[in-house]
Formats: sequence, structure tokens, C-alpha cells
Amino acid sequence: MKNKEFFEALEAWERESRIDREVFISSLEAGLSSAYKKETGDSRPAMIELKPEKHEIKVYVYRTVVAEVEDPDKEISLEEAKLVKKSYKVGDLVKEEISPKLFTRIAALTAKQVVTQRLTDAKKEQILEEMNDKEGEILPAVVRRIEGNIVYVEILSTQMEGVMNQQDQIARETYREGQTIRVYVKKLKVNNYGTQVLVSRSSPGFVRRLFELEVPEIKSGVVSIKKVVREAGNRTKIAVYSEDSDVDAVGACIGPKGTRIGAIVKELNGERIDVIQWSPNPLEFIASAISPAKAAFVQVNNEAYSASVYVNDDMLSLAIGREGQNARLAAKLTEWKIDVKPYSSCGILPNLEDEEI
Repeated sequence: MKNKEFFEALEAWERESRIDREVFISSLEAGLSSAYKKETGDSRPAMIELKPEKHEIKVYVYRTVVAEVEDPDKEISLEEAKLVKKSYKVGDLVKEEISPKLFTRIAALTAKQVVTQRLTDAKKEQILEEMNDKEGEILPAVVRRIEGNIVYVEILSTQMEGVMNQQDQIARETYREGQTIRVYVKKLKVNNYGTQVLVSRSSPGFVRRLFELEVPEIKSGVVSIKKVVREAGNRTKIAVYSEDSDVDAVGACIGPKGTRIGAIVKELNGERIDVIQWSPNPLEFIASAISPAKAAFVQVNNEAYSASVYVNDDMLSLAIGREGQNARLAAKLTEWKIDVKPYSSCGILPNLEDEEI
């Protein structure tokens, strides 16, 4: 390759890989050092000097001038250096220019292997740094393969592989190779096989992040998300709150004519979402949590963290939900044990030790 072509290729590689040129140069120096040692038995490290404006490349092996030599392969005493050039001082490099043309095919192959491995390691490190910054984010990905119950995706922004285990998939959602989906980056997991990016569509964090992206009031901090609980593919409950009494936190999340929550429901393939008004008052919060049903009154036992929620008889099934799902999610959201009861069963007045609304 002519020198001009080398510099053009280097610039193109730097743009495409987004790895700093210095990383490539240091990798090339390591490769040439290995090749030179293999060819000559000389362990001196190599260095490269580039002059892009002249399309000039020079390769040297060198030793560093030191007061006391500890590593003869890399160091030279000041006395010995002065025999080469009197102006040398401690810290200078005693260089000898070499020609890469002197390397045999085997030595050149050694250099190539070292450079390739160094650059591969640098790319992996760069991607890991980028992915650490992406933890908790939603990213576009393409389904590359499906093995049993595990879906493997390629995260488009980094080309890194993401692993979506069965518990991280939305129930009844199907995936096919080549399909573009959005995934939530849960965490990076290091094991004996390297580093895996664990992604999810079933995590409550996925819904939380969707609301943060869709609702400007949440992004600005005017509305805060207190908690999200979810049975992916079926129902989510999200508790929201605003310190500003003039802001309707629930209304902000739903959006004009339901546009904001509609976009999120569409992303979740029709999953029901209940937006709940959070309250520091447990009675009010528990009453809201059984939405879409309305509580007639709530009785709580503060010591046991348990609550009896009474609803009109015709709302009982709605409050409990299919297979108890609505009541179960309400309990997870409030962190209280909740027992939903029909209003017709409250003929006896609650104990005075308990609180009620």
C-alpha cells in the first residue's frame, strides 16, 4: 500500500470505528514490536512517526535513556547512550529506523494478529463504555435469531448483541427474525463467555422509560413517577405525583384525548395501563390504586399494613380483576395487603382503632 493510501484508509477507519487514531497507532506499534522480536530476537519496542502532510511513515525501534538500567531490552544507560550521541540525556529515546520490508511473511502475520487483537479489545471496551451509559435506556434493536425461549437482538446504535430471556418478553408477544423492536437495557452481565447485554420488554422500567419519553412534564420534573408495577402483556399500574397543585399529574400522563398514553399502549400491544394519583395519605392512595373501580370506603390497620377496600357490589369483579390481577397489582403498588370486599358486607361498623374514608 502506498503511503497516501495508508493515510486515507486510516482516516476512513477512524471515522467508521469511532476509535481514536492513537489507539490504532499504539496497536500497530505493539504488532511491529512483536514482529521485530520474532524476526531478529531483539526485544526493543517499536514506535511509528506519521507525517500526514508529507504522506510519510517512519518506523523505529528504541530504548529509553536511564540513570540505572533495570530492563536492558527497553533501557540504555546514559553512559552508553553518550557513545552514540553526546547530547543524549536521561529520558531521551535512542532510536534506530527500520524498514517493515525487512519482515518475513511469518513476522508480518504476527504483527497483523497482534494489531487485530488489540483493536478488537479496544472496540469491545468502547462498546462496553457506551452500553454502561445506556443502562436504563430504550434502544432500537433487530431480532437476529431465536433459540428456544431466548431472543437474541442486535442493538442498532452499537451493533452489540442483546439477550432477551423468556421472563423479559411480553406475554403473548411474538418475535421474528429481522423484526425491529424497542428494548429496555436492564444491565450488563459479565460471565465466562464475555459480557452480555440483558434487555427486556417486560420490565416495569420499560414502561417507566416510555412515560419519561412521551410525557414532557415527567421529563422536566414537574411530574414524578413514584412507582410502576406490571404483569407484562396484561396490566400495568403507575403512580404519579406533582408538587405543583396546578398540575394534573394523571391528566398529563394521559395527554390530550389520550394521545400520550395511547402511544404507550400501542408500543405495549394493547396492555392496559392504569395511571394512579399518588398520595402520601395511604387511605387515598389505596382507594385510587384499585382503579378502574371506585372505592366506597377504605379501612386500614396501620400496624398490620393491611386494608379492606369496600366497593359497590356491581364493581366487585372490576376491583378484583381477572384472577385477582387488579387487586394484586394495587397491593404491589401501595405495598399494603389489600382485601377487596362488597359494600353489602359492611353491615358491622369498622373497629374504632382502624382508620377509614
